[in-house]
Parts: sequence; structure tokens; C-alpha cells
Amino acid sequence: MSRLAETFSRLAAEGRTALIPYVTTGYPQPELALPVLRALVQGGADVIELGVPFSDPMADGPVIQCANEQAIALGIGLREVLDIVRAFRREDETTPIVLMGYANPIERFGAQRFLADAAMVGVDGLLVVDYPPEESEAFAEAARARGIDPVFLLAPTSTDARIERVLGAASGYVYYVSMKGTTGGRLDAEAVVARVASIRARATVPVGVGFGIRDGATARALARAADAVIIGSRTIEVLRDGPVELAPQRVRGFVASIRAALDAPPDTCVELATGADGAQSVRATPSSEPLPGVVR
Repeated sequence: MSRLAETFSRLAAEGRTALIPYVTTGYPQPELALPVLRALVQGGADVIELGVPFSDPMADGPVIQCANEQAIALGIGLREVLDIVRAFRREDETTPIVLMGYANPIERFGAQRFLADAAMVGVDGLLVVDYPPEESEAFAEAARARGIDPVFLLAPTSTDARIERVLGAASGYVYYVSMKGTTGGRLDAEAVVARVASIRARATVPVGVGFGIRDGATARALARAADAVIIGSRTIEVLRDGPVELAPQRVRGFVASIRAALDAPPDTCVELATGADGAQSVRATPSSEPLPGVVR
């Protein structure tokens, strides 16, 4: 069983939702790449979505675009991403890593060479935005042959036929984009829950939802229907906003607050508290209005 399959199977048995934070590799500083990954795991990440810096990340909003530009300026490319995964695997053999990015760096690197190197360093999944199922059958088959799951996207505009096509091609999980547009926008949680529940009823792989999730309350609301919640722009903002040397501590606290919100009893409100020294902790208090629980 792959790391992704084992993780989702374990969480389903526990009645818990997977937490998948996204970070751009090498942001905010290359020397913090490993400390940031460690902090995500310490905070409660179940899977890490690791962004491959690219100059034209068309699905991403300004926050992640800026992180991509900064990482590229600091010398982070696909080879450096693979090196960081290799270093991470020396100390963590269980947390799945999904690389998220675009076709251009892979094709420049060489698709088959990339798949061989990705498998060797311990990559578990690939989400390539501009490799839809119709145009990447050979690539997806080659990835699966090396034990790497191709992850595909669905959107609010996806037709029934499109949904069936993606569900038939995906492995690992399917990523449902919660809104029209790029990352970092605002979402209608109730509409997303209804849509994800409909997709999940037809899926044989887990369904994760991302775009627009900024806090524990929203993550918890979407967990009523989704197998995973994916948080990108807000994670990048947490890394950005404050002293750079404290970025791992900040992101650990933020991820811990989301994990606590997902796992807390329905009558509990969970929030992130920041001390005067910038250290962050999770604070749980009784809620006067019970939040919706996880529905399985």
C-alpha cells in the first residue's frame, strides 16, 4: 500500500479528515525548506503538498505567485525540490509528499528522467495543473508504474462527463477546486459541501478540497463532506508575515490550529493564539453555537 493510500485508509478508520498544507519549496528562504517541512508535520499535517516554483503559475493567486517568484530568484528549481524531498525522507519515511506544479519544468527536465528521480527520492504523488487526464495518459501510467499517484483537478464548472473522466483517471486523491478563479479567493462553504458530497458519492478515491480555506472554522465546515482539506495561500501568508527566522514556528502553530479544529468536539471553538514573543499556540474554548461535526 502506498503512503497516500495508507494515510487515507488510517484516517478514514479513525473518522478523521486529512490535513494537506501547501508550501512553495524554498520559501521564504532555501535554508528553511527542511525546518518548514518538519514544522508542518509537527503541527499535524497528514500529507504535504510541495510546490515546484514556476514563473507562470496560472492557477495560483498573487500570494503564491509571489512566493514562486521569490523561490526562483533564490535558486530553487526542480532539481533542488527533489534534493529537499530526499533530505526530508532521511528523517521521515511516513508522511506523503505530493509535488504540485506545472508541465514546463518537468518537460524541460525530461519527463521520464523526472519520474525516475522523483520515485527514487520518495515522492508519492504529482499534481501537474496543465497535465489534464486527456493529455497525460502516458505520463500518468508511467508515474503509477513507479509507485507515484497522479492527482487531478475538478472544479465547480466540471460537467458530469468530466467528473467521471477525472475520477476514472486519478489515484491517490482528487483535488476539488472550491471556486472559479485562482487560489486565495473567498468560497461559499455550503455550496462546496453539497458539490463535494455529490462527487464523493461517485468516487473510489478520496476527495480533497482546496482554494479559499483560511481558518479552522472553514476547514471544519468543509470536512463534513471532504476526505481532505488543502490550504495554500493562507499557509504562505503565515510564512511571510513576521520575522523570517520564526517562519517554521508560525506555520507549525497555524497548522496545529487547523488540525485541532478538525479534530475537536462539535461544541468547541479552536483558535490560534499569538504571544508577545511571536510564539503561537492553539486555544480551545466552549462554543455557544456548536459547529457542524464531520459527517462520514
